[in-house]
Amino acid sequence: MESASDVKTINSTEAIQQLIAQIEKVIRGKRGQIERVVTCLLAGGHILMEDNPGTGKTVLARTIAQCISGRMAGEHVVFKRVQFTPDLLPMDLIGTHIFDDRNKEFVFKHGPLFCNILLADEINRASPKVQSALLESMAENQITVGDTTLKLEKLFFTIATQNPIEMEGTYPLPAAQLDRFYMKIYFGYVDETTELDIYREYANIANNLTNLEQILSMQDILNLQDAASNVFLHEEIIRGVSNIVRATREHQDISLGASTRSGISFLKCLRAYALVKGRTFVIEDDLKDISHSVLDHRLIYRNKEGKLKALDSIINKEIERLAKLKLF
Repeated sequence: MESASDVKTINSTEAIQQLIAQIEKVIRGKRGQIERVVTCLLAGGHILMEDNPGTGKTVLARTIAQCISGRMAGEHVVFKRVQFTPDLLPMDLIGTHIFDDRNKEFVFKHGPLFCNILLADEINRASPKVQSALLESMAENQITVGDTTLKLEKLFFTIATQNPIEMEGTYPLPAAQLDRFYMKIYFGYVDETTELDIYREYANIANNLTNLEQILSMQDILNLQDAASNVFLHEEIIRGVSNIVRATREHQDISLGASTRSGISFLKCLRAYALVKGRTFVIEDDLKDISHSVLDHRLIYRNKEGKLKALDSIINKEIERLAKLKLF
């Protein structure tokens, strides 16, 4: 006989798989990347996607928003897309006070940050001042306007993109902001077979985007975030995360290692990833699967060779330790 917790697990698993299936109606051949985006959503964090133009990063963000219903039946969650440019100002994100001529007073007009899902397109093209305006919303789920602090929605998820080419006129993201992204992923091109299918069905794929089912509500996402926070983490898995994080600070090829905050983000992502995979407990394979996505963008390497090998050597050593323990 199934317990109440088993029923909840089954429902969570089904809901997540239905969400991923809906996204795959539009985004083809990117199961791993989709799982990582959903992982960050359920972990209560934010994600940075880097890749060449035209690989589907923007469409993925819009697709996720289309699959989640808002407060009222039939409505979508509030989705905003901001194209970051060098002339963008903080008030373009936060909002500004405008004068209401009828009431003879200044009223605050909310900017695009007051939403549920934000697509920050080409985030590295904006100035550091604009990037810092986004930083508060990502870190503290709030915005400060003058002497007033305004809370954002409980469901606030930022998907930021940046292109690895055309780096002229861009502002590299500071380490403090990179650390706020739970994961950084590379979207990449699809394989030849999938690309041919996309070319054959591009009209149907475009129709799918406008006809997606609202699989989950905003409250469902919040409930899944709660479920993810209750996924079981073995003490040795926690120790494994600690060992990896600390090892990044001591490795000879890494000049800036991972912070304690990154270790906390790592644990949250492990719990959410296990839930995405249909489990209520984290296993060693989860650690291996997402370590690079969680840690790589937070590290500063001394050389190119170190970037290629340092983190792998740290992770593999810890995975070998865990494998000998036979936890599961």
